Amino acid sequence: MDEMIYEEHEIDTIQPFEDSPQPFPVVTPEPVIVRGTGNLTIFGLNNRFDTEFPSALTSKVAPEEYKASISRINAILHRTLPVSVKWLICGCFCCCCTLGCSLFPVVALRRRTRLLIEKALDYENQRLYNRLSLHWRLSKQRRDATGMLEYVLLIEIQPKIPLMRPD
Repeated sequence: MDEMIYEEHEIDTIQPFEDSPQPFPVVTPEPVIVRGTGNLTIFGLNNRFDTEFPSALTSKVAPEEYKASISRINAILHRTLPVSVKWLICGCFCCCCTLGCSLFPVVALRRRTRLLIEKALDYENQRLYNRLSLHWRLSKQRRDATGMLEYVLLIEIQPKIPLMRPD
């Protein structure tokens, strides 16, 4: 009897059709950075952000919506930072006697302010910006030449998922 030898084929080596479309590379644009423009910075958190509409957001969001969002954040900063300045001045006067512990209230107030801003940004993202493929967040970045850290607003442009492309 003839013995037949069969070769095993692996399923993993199947090549795609030559006519199939190649996946398109997803290009993510650089995020828009909104820096603080105020005259007072406490532990990296500035007292005001710029309300001027960036040109990179043209046709992505209305200038009125952008200005309203920045105004909400600036209102939070306007409410909380004067109290931080008063505690900072008191903490600096008592710093020698308390071995630096008198600055803890300033650090706690800065953390609370940062959390309030992040909460406001989450609300804005859920309300409007996630639908427009934008995402706002508060981020630490180094300043240009000084090497000091500051908080900036990052507006990330999320790439749209192509729905018409086959799997």
